[in-house]
Amino acid sequence: MSCHLSKDLKTKYEVRSIPVRKGDVVKVVRGSMKDREGKVVAVYRKKWCLHIEKVQRDKTNGQQVQIPIASSNCVVTQLKLDKNRKAILEKKKRSGASKAKEGMSGVE
Repeated sequence: MSCHLSKDLKTKYEVRSIPVRKGDVVKVVRGSMKDREGKVVAVYRKKWCLHIEKVQRDKTNGQQVQIPIASSNCVVTQLKLDKNRKAILEKKKRSGASKAKEGMSGVE
């Protein structure tokens, strides 16, 4: 499940989107929880949704429950970087540059 990067991260890494991981900070941009920001607590792959730290509601018994948010409705504002994540960013950057070059060479 991938999520778009914020504008400043797009310019920094020259990549549009990246797979979401636990620990990334995301902002909800669509839906009833719009403009909420928090750390990703869980990536629920079976339901194709994210659970975000401060996005929850109260049940009738007073217990708090995480609200599932689709990854397409979020923007990554801060990445949790490690060695593998940096490699993924570099690989995507190189493949995006080669695709752009191919597209330009076809037009003569």
